[in-house]
Amino acid sequence: METDLPMDFDFAKDYVLENKRTRLEPLQMGHEKGLVNVASEEEVWTYFLGKSNGKANFGKYILDTQKARAMQKEYAFAVYDKARGLYAGSTRFFDFDKDLNTVRLGYTWYGKSYWGTGLNKNCKFLLFQFAFEQMEVERVGLGAHAENVRSISAMESVGCKREGVVRNLFPSIHKEGRADAVLLGILKDEWFQYAKNDLNQRL
Repeated sequence: METDLPMDFDFAKDYVLENKRTRLEPLQMGHEKGLVNVASEEEVWTYFLGKSNGKANFGKYILDTQKARAMQKEYAFAVYDKARGLYAGSTRFFDFDKDLNTVRLGYTWYGKSYWGTGLNKNCKFLLFQFAFEQMEVERVGLGAHAENVRSISAMESVGCKREGVVRNLFPSIHKEGRADAVLLGILKDEWFQYAKNDLNQRL
């Protein structure tokens, strides 16, 4: 399947993004062994509609990412933490829009022991740098369950701006009824004008 994307991106290519702290590798079945322990932590999947904890579920999770990549819909990475020498989680690009020249970033999760360690900031720097400087997109969109305050704060801490809400999109996790989705994003101009430098100084 071929898609005439305006951005410089090849789904068939194995992109590896790295700096001194982390390495992002295209997620493959070979990563299952290195990731299954952190993927088995139930808290990791609190705000995901599809629960992928446990060995059986996680194997299917990786297979699904491979199918999405083959269909040129998503491109998932395994996150390797160089500080510990272990795989820590996963993230991905999705919703590639060839007409608007935009992409979204999400489905991000890390084992709980990696929360607040600076790993996420390093990953986001590499992903934003790739999106704006190699793919040359105009914007990267992100989002989160409104009750996922930790994730929203993390996105704001790497330069993302709140842009609005989608009302009652998700089932509520911590109470009855429904919850909103919070939409965030970062623009190409914002990245080059200040966000890149600000984030780089905090790595």
